[in-house]
Amino acid sequence: MEELDDIRAATLARNARLAALPLQQTGTRGALFVGFFHSIRDIWQRRELLRLLIAREVKARYKDSVLGFAWGLVRPLTQLLIYYLVLGHFLGAARSIPEFAVYIFAGLTIYGLASEILQVMTGSIVANAGLVKKVYLPREIFPLAGIGSAGFNFALQLLILTAAALVTGTFVLGWNLLFALAAVVLILIYGLAIGLALSAINVYLRDMQYLIEVIVMLMMWASPIVYSWQFVGDAFVEFGIPSWLLEVYLDNPMTLAVLGFQAAFWAPGAGEGAIMPEHLALRMLIAGLIGLVLVFLAQRIFARLQGNFAQEL
Repeated sequence: MEELDDIRAATLARNARLAALPLQQTGTRGALFVGFFHSIRDIWQRRELLRLLIAREVKARYKDSVLGFAWGLVRPLTQLLIYYLVLGHFLGAARSIPEFAVYIFAGLTIYGLASEILQVMTGSIVANAGLVKKVYLPREIFPLAGIGSAGFNFALQLLILTAAALVTGTFVLGWNLLFALAAVVLILIYGLAIGLALSAINVYLRDMQYLIEVIVMLMMWASPIVYSWQFVGDAFVEFGIPSWLLEVYLDNPMTLAVLGFQAAFWAPGAGEGAIMPEHLALRMLIAGLIGLVLVFLAQRIFARLQGNFAQEL
């Protein structure tokens, strides 16, 4: 009996101490800009957790495999071989595009980053349903971890691309390399914006994770990866399509990122006699600024929808 009395007394004392503590609000609070910056602060305070989630994503992907991280190179290298042989030689695309292998791999590398970011981020909340339902965290951490794991694979492919460009002589050390940095930033901005919105919508409408697979496939062929952007301009003229639609095509973020990587690693794309569109740097800058606005809007959509994540999952 004395032990039970002691337990009751300890419980009452603990409850009294908890009742005396000030309430601490969790989750996204405030409207528009206030809520947006609160979310950024919450994520920054848990940056170590974000790092651990990224490491978990990378390790889980290659767990128990013999080749390990090397599998991250198999798919893009296989794609390169197929496109280089089928499109480059069998269909003759290599005759009109010099150093066709580097041209293709430059586009595939940055496209691979974009496609993986979108696919991983879209399913990130559902994939981490156990954590979402059991403990409070800034839910944006889960999509952000997807960006980190995609970035690891991208780094491996970038090493191969750089080596290939050095061997073939298409690597030019100069200001053109800034196009590659701008392309990566552009993909990260738009990947974050689209991925945040889709990850939240996917909780309520699971079809999104399947729809994004179709969108990613269309992105591949709607970008000048296996063909030159000039072919698109010629086709528009041939079929009488308004010229402003060509500008829309050139100014979409995926096309700009692919062109930026080609300008950086594919020598004919930079310097004298460059065959890139005019004002490529300005186009990328404007697209980046628009993308930042979209990131803000996407985070606000995410914050609005995250309240019922646990119930939906």
